[in-house]
Amino acid sequence: MLYNVIVFKKKQLILFKVYFSLVTFIILSCNNTNNFKNELSNESSEYLLQHANNPVAWKAWNDRSLKLAKDQNKLMIISIGYSACHWCHVMEKESFENDSIAKFMNENFINIKVDREERPDVNNIYLSAVQLMTGKGGWPLNCITLPDGKPIFGGTYFSKKQWKKILEDIVSLYKKNPVKVLDYADKLTEGIKNSQLIELKENKVNFTNSKINEAITNWKPQMDTIYGGLKGNIKFPMPNTLDFLLRYSFQFNDKEVMEYVTNSLKKMGNGGIFDHVNGGFSRYSTDKKWHIPHFEKMLYDNAQLVSIYSKAYQYKRDIHFKNIVEETLFFIDNELTNKKNGTYYSTIDADSKNEKNKTEEGAYYYWKEKELQIVITNSYNLFKDYYSINNL
Repeated sequence: MLYNVIVFKKKQLILFKVYFSLVTFIILSCNNTNNFKNELSNESSEYLLQHANNPVAWKAWNDRSLKLAKDQNKLMIISIGYSACHWCHVMEKESFENDSIAKFMNENFINIKVDREERPDVNNIYLSAVQLMTGKGGWPLNCITLPDGKPIFGGTYFSKKQWKKILEDIVSLYKKNPVKVLDYADKLTEGIKNSQLIELKENKVNFTNSKINEAITNWKPQMDTIYGGLKGNIKFPMPNTLDFLLRYSFQFNDKEVMEYVTNSLKKMGNGGIFDHVNGGFSRYSTDKKWHIPHFEKMLYDNAQLVSIYSKAYQYKRDIHFKNIVEETLFFIDNELTNKKNGTYYSTIDADSKNEKNKTEEGAYYYWKEKELQIVITNSYNLFKDYYSINNL
């Protein structure tokens, strides 16, 4: 290549240098997009820092950002999540790292990222709004609001195609019919306020068992008496629910409910939602049998599950419940505890690097049969039969 340059005529050499400089500039420009930083780069939250290189001009929740929306009379996108949230990462890769979507968001909205673990107060407001609008909630939590912060649209995860259409439709509606949007925002805000009101009961209440019994009767059709938990193809452990039902079954001597609670605890403890190697529970199961977990682990889930399994052991004296308590506490001490200062980590991410060094949900936890055969040499066939290993 050097020889070819040397024998070029002077004009050709100049053109080559210009061309080479242009190519170099383009390459450097492309590389520089990876170094783009928005205002989140100045934050301390792990979750906010994860979004600091997005082409979306994210801002943190503060007075200056909120004032900017009012001053520019722009709608706001308030996107809430936390560092170990798997679907937060998915939506980031699909939408928030997409240049064209980021451009549309930057031109039409003031974009604010919120760490729900850092600002539970903000999370509670917009979670209530989404629950009122959709009947459910979760993370990532995405709300579109008026410049004053009143919500007009909300939901959880959206695909890139869905998110793009939502943004375009909201912007179009706000321009064509702002009165309709303002009216809806006022009604929704009033609904949020009413949902958080606590009425003072001045009349003496005569507590009876009939209301509790009626609630349990209405509850029973939702109970999965075969696999435990509530009926459905995605199952959360819901330790507070099991705690209440355990106490109810003991207090009212309801053997049917007691059997349901203990069966739920056994199925969860024997299923894939429980980590049989390192201890501790994943956040939820993606199937009705507790077989395939969503591999994210939460401190507060495990703390509550330690409590319910401890109470169940006190009542049933089932050694299996005791073992789960001990193994879960081992997991918390070993993986969620900062040994230097005694504080606790709130979450462990579901995503980790696979054998190809690519990020994948659950890659740290699952094994392929060939990998197991290398580790378990003497009794692999017994291990395979006991755990029903397939030939993936």
